[in-house]
Amino acid sequence: MKIAVVVGTRPEVIKMAPVIREIKKRGHALLVIHSNQHYSDNMDRVFFEELELQAPHYNLEVGSSLHGNQTGNILIKIEPILLDEKPDVVLVQGDTNTVLAAALGAAKLNIPLGHVEAGLRSYDRKMPEETNRVVTDHISNYAFAVTEIQKDILIGEGHCEDTVFVVGNTIVDSTFQALELNKNFDDFLKKYNLSPQGYFLATIHRSSNVDDPNQLKTVLESLKAVSEKYSFKILWPIHPRTKVALTKFDLKLPSGVVEASPTGYLEFLTLQKNARLILTDSGGVQEEACILGVPCVTLRENTERPETVTVGANVLVQKISVESTLEVVDQVLAGNKKWKNPFGDGKTSERIIDILEERVGRANG
Repeated sequence: MKIAVVVGTRPEVIKMAPVIREIKKRGHALLVIHSNQHYSDNMDRVFFEELELQAPHYNLEVGSSLHGNQTGNILIKIEPILLDEKPDVVLVQGDTNTVLAAALGAAKLNIPLGHVEAGLRSYDRKMPEETNRVVTDHISNYAFAVTEIQKDILIGEGHCEDTVFVVGNTIVDSTFQALELNKNFDDFLKKYNLSPQGYFLATIHRSSNVDDPNQLKTVLESLKAVSEKYSFKILWPIHPRTKVALTKFDLKLPSGVVEASPTGYLEFLTLQKNARLILTDSGGVQEEACILGVPCVTLRENTERPETVTVGANVLVQKISVESTLEVVDQVLAGNKKWKNPFGDGKTSERIIDILEERVGRANG
């Protein structure tokens, strides 16, 4: 088979890394197309190098722009590549504009499409990611669901059961593989003068939290209150989008909150693994915290990772304020510290390629 893997952001590179490795391991022809939706080396290219992946075959260099413009540019640039390369199947992961554009390109050209992490739903259509994932699911030929929850959602929306496969989450594969690659554990902590279990970690970048000055100010005040109450430093690797918002709204980080530049994946994984608590609005970080056994507080009204809440690894701050954030942090730190990882056994990528070999390989004769 010739398998095209399309990525565009840091989480996609991380989550598709084990799939790329499995494709190469089995000797299939591999085509990696990178939209460059992320426009910072620290947020993007470095992950290929750090995860010891080959450079993409194509870089679309679309950069950052408005949603429609970005999606359209990716679609315009990817269509001739797919026409020329003629892959047997296209794989996408998640819910970005890259995912939607690649899915549309494949569907229009009648190339079978596989959606990794299909069936996630926040049921919040104000989130552009929700539109992307719903549309992609409904034009996919192979819906690779994480758990039975997502399978039930997809079948409830009209998917044929024969096209939905419960395979687990590739983030487990990637986390296990990355921990094996990580040789700089002590260096990463020393860099920030941290000790294991001696700090909190924050990641905030969703539009709902950073695009409105009042909301972002509330987030900052909440982090300050958490740091003061527990006498813990909060390390915050600041996403470029958040950095722009802080400058635009003339907001400063409060005392107790320490800025860090966007980190590499292995470094960030180490920071997560050794944190006492993680405060985030990232879906991927919710998953990684759950896998690593680190309590998580999510600064969002909803989550498309309900499994993390069900097992007790994660609690939502649904209406963000100083009081509600402190209340949830208190609850999480006093709660259960052990839970069963709901996302799989680290063999998700193997299952995905098994299915493609059986279905696509059979179709090709």
